[in-house]
Amino acid sequence: MRRAFNACIVLFVALAFVTACQSLPGLSAETHVDDAAITASVKTKLVADKASNLTRIDVDTNRGTVYLTGSVDTTERKKRAERLAWRATGVKGVVDNLQVVQNR
Repeated sequence: MRRAFNACIVLFVALAFVTACQSLPGLSAETHVDDAAITASVKTKLVADKASNLTRIDVDTNRGTVYLTGSVDTTERKKRAERLAWRATGVKGVVDNLQVVQNR
């Protein structure tokens, strides 16, 4: 009986440990870190592209898919932002929700 109780305790501790390693529901800690690295890489590429002034773009990544939101002033800059996002390592897809807003 004691042996069965100890086995249950070990199983419970192991289960608690595995569950605690989950940073978001349904995502492993590794996936969350990869998404954060992709987001950082895309943001760095956008900021470094001084000619296009792509600093007003929000970037989020979920399971390798990059989501771009915000506004740009030309269609070319919108395309440029998407191309830069695709260049980041680990990107599986890009969802371009950028709005083209003409400055007056």
